[in-house]
Amino acid sequence: MKFAKMRIILVVAALMLASLSIQAQTDDPFVVSDAVVETESGQLRGFVQDGIYTYLGVKYAQAERFMMPEKVEPWEGVRSAVTYGEICPIPAMNSVANDELFNPHRYFPQSENCQHLNIWTPGIQDDAQRPVMVWLHGGGWTNGSSIEGVSYDGRNLSEKGDVVVVSLNHRLNVLGYLDMSAYGDYSANVGVADMVAALEWIQENIAEFGGDPSNVTIFGQSGGGGKVATLMSVPAAEGLFDKAIIQSGYVSFGNQEASQQVAELTLQNLGIDPENVEEIQDVPYEDLLAAASAAQSEIGGGWGPILDGDYIPEPAFPDFASDITLMVGSVLNEMTTVIRIDPDELLADNRNDWDMEYATSKMEERFGENGVAIAEAFLEAYPNKQFADAYYLDTSIVGRSTALNIANMKSEQEAPVYTYQFTYYSPVMDGVGMAWHCAEIPYVFDNADLALTATGGGDAAHAMAHMMSQAWINFARYGDPNHDALPEWPAYTPENGATMIFDTTPWVGFHNDAELLALLAEE
Repeated sequence: MKFAKMRIILVVAALMLASLSIQAQTDDPFVVSDAVVETESGQLRGFVQDGIYTYLGVKYAQAERFMMPEKVEPWEGVRSAVTYGEICPIPAMNSVANDELFNPHRYFPQSENCQHLNIWTPGIQDDAQRPVMVWLHGGGWTNGSSIEGVSYDGRNLSEKGDVVVVSLNHRLNVLGYLDMSAYGDYSANVGVADMVAALEWIQENIAEFGGDPSNVTIFGQSGGGGKVATLMSVPAAEGLFDKAIIQSGYVSFGNQEASQQVAELTLQNLGIDPENVEEIQDVPYEDLLAAASAAQSEIGGGWGPILDGDYIPEPAFPDFASDITLMVGSVLNEMTTVIRIDPDELLADNRNDWDMEYATSKMEERFGENGVAIAEAFLEAYPNKQFADAYYLDTSIVGRSTALNIANMKSEQEAPVYTYQFTYYSPVMDGVGMAWHCAEIPYVFDNADLALTATGGGDAAHAMAHMMSQAWINFARYGDPNHDALPEWPAYTPENGATMIFDTTPWVGFHNDAELLALLAEE
């Protein structure tokens, strides 16, 4: 009898545990059973986490090496989309610890079969017609991926703005831009064509994910900003998006004569006769990259899109881009602080401790006889900064002058242009990073807490994340970034020079740094 009672107790306990287990599963924020969608190629199963539907590693195209992308072959049944897809192979990275501190990264398995995208959305199959925001990653045309930056996660941005966020991988470096067009049915721009294929996939499928295919914004930073500008020059991309954001990017196209010379020399380096050019399909990636890099060193240039007179017939911005609304901007210190200088070195000679005599000597050391005048013009342009900050002014190709050049070019067309400058100093390590290249990304994605080593967290970081993410969301939704946490942000014209300054207290400058830029142009 005692054993019978014990058995009953154990059975009841087991049932209670099972019930608790079922209840735990029911309350679990990670759910896959309700996340099946239908795409043109077949069904996908993602997952729901805290109300956001997520689809990772979605195949948007397929392609043979150096060939244009094609539609994905349809499949039977339901395909899983709960893990990221492989990224494009990239050269070995020479990462340094401080880069991981200020721009934390993630790496993933690599494959030439890399045409994958990721989607975050608040709802599926609901005809909600949400704005679609398509992120193009940085890393130039050589490195990077849709998941490389920890801050690239689209969940918070999707939830905050009731928008669909998409990020994507595409072919890079030698795989995306070795110009084999002289040897057959190849293109010099298959990496760009991958991005176009992803935008075409979005047009055909995003409504199933609650998105509006007629309201698509592309945005990207650094090399991603360059990709945004490039897509505004590609006829095949016409009509696939209507708004664009260039963050610290620039417009650059290669010369086809030089690019074809690189391909010719690459074949020679590999010992491949042009009559047997198909052999290049079987060359291991590392050998292909080495042969092409050696060719580039001899001919000159780097990887990137080519003005081939066909896929990209003319530079930015052709007539078809005239109705694309643009936002363009940069950060104050881009390449001058922790991107190029070890933070321990910056702390050892901390600008916050400089007296006026030492700060003056530093300005003259960098800028010569114009040093003091540049610092004074800097204080006129940015009154909330200090004299010593001027020593770390950025003059690189991804900086303020380039952003204004792009704005001036685009302002000749009918759609409005908005410009910004990010000047907020992260408090991390006594603020030595200032506003470095990539510093704005965690705030744009409302991910201040995902990159605490970069943002420091806290009220100021969260306030900046709200300011920037809401501006990006409103721009995507309405073509106008204005919202209640910002002063009125007028569209830019060459006459008014209107620029939103993102800082602890945001403000709008009107040609505020014209004198400063004129002095820097003399250097």
